[in-house]
Formats: sequence, C-alpha cells, structure tokens
Amino acid sequence: MMKMKDKPDYTLLTIVILLLIVGIVMVFSSSYIWAEYKYSDTFYFLKRQLLFAGAGVIAMLFAMLTPYNTWGKYAKIVLLVCFFLLLIVLIPGIGMTRGGAQSWIGVGAFSIQPSEFMKLGMIIFLSAYLASNQKYITSLKKGFFPSLMLVFTAFGLIMLQPDLGTGMVLVLTSMVMIFVAGARISHFIGLAVFGVVGFAYLIISAPYRISRITAFLNPWEDPLGDGFQIIQSLYAIGPGGLMGVGLGGSLQKYFYLPEPQTDFIYAILAEELGFIGGTVVIVLFGLLFWRGIKIALEAPDLFGRFLALGIVSMLTIQVMINVSVVIGLIPVTGITLPFLSYGGSSLTLTLCSVGVLLNISRYTKV
Repeated sequence: MMKMKDKPDYTLLTIVILLLIVGIVMVFSSSYIWAEYKYSDTFYFLKRQLLFAGAGVIAMLFAMLTPYNTWGKYAKIVLLVCFFLLLIVLIPGIGMTRGGAQSWIGVGAFSIQPSEFMKLGMIIFLSAYLASNQKYITSLKKGFFPSLMLVFTAFGLIMLQPDLGTGMVLVLTSMVMIFVAGARISHFIGLAVFGVVGFAYLIISAPYRISRITAFLNPWEDPLGDGFQIIQSLYAIGPGGLMGVGLGGSLQKYFYLPEPQTDFIYAILAEELGFIGGTVVIVLFGLLFWRGIKIALEAPDLFGRFLALGIVSMLTIQVMINVSVVIGLIPVTGITLPFLSYGGSSLTLTLCSVGVLLNISRYTKV
C-alpha cells in the first residue's frame, strides 16, 4: 500500500497560482475594450474568467485530495465518457459552432469543450494501459498498434469538428507517453512517414489550412486576410521592447488583434510587459515542467509516473505550440495558453490536471 505524505508539492502549487493570477490580470487588460464594445460591460470577460478560475480551483483541490490511483480504476469509464462527448458534439442542434469549429456543447449560459476532456481522459487511460501492458509496448501488434489506434480514433473525432490544435496536443502527448514506455524507434519512424502523408492530406483537404500555411510563410502577401492575425500579433510584440508599454497600455487590443484575450493573449502580455514580462512567464512554465518531471520520476508506481508525465507533457506541448504561433514560428492552429487564455473548459481542465499532479506529489518518494 502506498504511503502518502501530508503535503503536496507547494513549489508547483505556487507556480500555478502565480500563472493563474497573471492570467486573470491579462484577461482583463486584453479584453475590456472588446467587452465594452460587444457587451457594454467592461468586466464581462473578467467576471467569467474569475468564475472559471473558481470552478477550476475547486476541481484542482478535489483532484489533489483524491488518491490518483482512483483514476486508474475508472480509466475505461472516463475514456468512454470522453468518446461519448466527442460524438454528441457533432450532432446538429447539440454541438455549438464558434469560429468555424463545432467544438462546444451548450449548458445554459455556458458551454463545455469535449476535446479538452479527451486530452485528460486519454492521458488517464494510456497511463493505466501502459502501466499494465508495458512489456508488450515493443510489439507492434500487442502494444504499439492498439495504443495508436485508440489515440488516432480520438484524433479523428476531434478533426471532424475540426480542431487541429487540440488534436495535435492529444497526439503529441500520447506519443511522448508511448515513447517513454519503451516503444521501438523503428515503429516511430514508420509512424512519422505515415504522419507526414496524413498531415499533408489534412492540409490539402481543407483550403483554409493551405491559406494558413501560405500566410505563415509570407503573411504580408495577404495582410488583411489570412496574414492579418499573425501580423497584428507581431505588431504587438515588437513595440513591447524590454520593459513593455505598461500594463493596460496595449494598442493592439483596440480592435486590431481579434479577441486578444484568447489564443493570442501572450502577444498582448509581451506588448504591455515587454521582453522581461514575457520571459518571466516562460520561466514559470519552465519551472512547472521541472517540478512535473521531478514528480513523475519520484512517483511510487508506473501508473503514477505515466500519469504525471502525460499531464506535464500536455501542458508543455500546449505552451510551446501557443507561443510558437504567437511569435510566428509555426502556422496559426488555434490553441489556448494554459492558465492565461480566456476559456472555461480549458482553464478548468488544466487546473484539474494540475490537481492530479499535486496528488501524485503527495506519494512521491522524497
């Protein structure tokens, strides 16, 4: 029987609280102009984000107090529920469409995004599966292929919405877990070839994705169309300089950068707080990664190690993709920045995931 310590990892908890505070401040700073224009309420997004944060903190505390091996016992049920949600969001009249993606299910005045639930659900299931079947992971038929089929089934349902950004995080996180479990390099090489072909097909099959690639390569070719968002993001980051223009002083949030409180909130942060502010946030995410990996290495069993690894990988990959998009390193994918971007499902599930990580830290060896 696992022996639990009295205290979770307070360093990790402090990092998360700091990021959450920065996020709440930046959501208000980046959104009050748009909120006043669209809803005649300067505090519209702030009030909702505070509500989401409150729900997320409650979920985090619940997960922190729930023994993490409980999730392993119900891993199959959790995954089935996630698949069910991914299916019903595709039903007309149930799924809500925003920004061209049918990714939300409406619940009263609020909505949930099933793909966010799937990210955590897949991590929980894969952790249980890999912990019980690690000896088979080197076998293509018995270990690698079954894991792969499950992940790509979920990816396919997410792409029907479509939501490439979330799908990428799901697949990359799962691949990290499977690789660490001991899968053969040769299997990954074969998967890479298949992935390149599949990714090329996804791009060719949707004209808007081709436009995003073109806009990424030369956004100034279509500055008022597909290149508009990344150009405005760079226009925000550039004037920020070393110290920034000051909190609340952003010009790009005045209807230049579309809905700056969501995917491109890091651009507004860099504009207002400068290189120093942007670097501090990246350092905080780096510290979160370090604490998460430390917890994974010190977890008392395989399930705990895979679960901690999956959660910290998911958060790190999402941060890398979001920041890379904002600074123009990769094409626009549409994905939130953990703890900072406005959004209910994303923030709540992220904090819940951290709660699971904190609970694992209560069982670590040292």
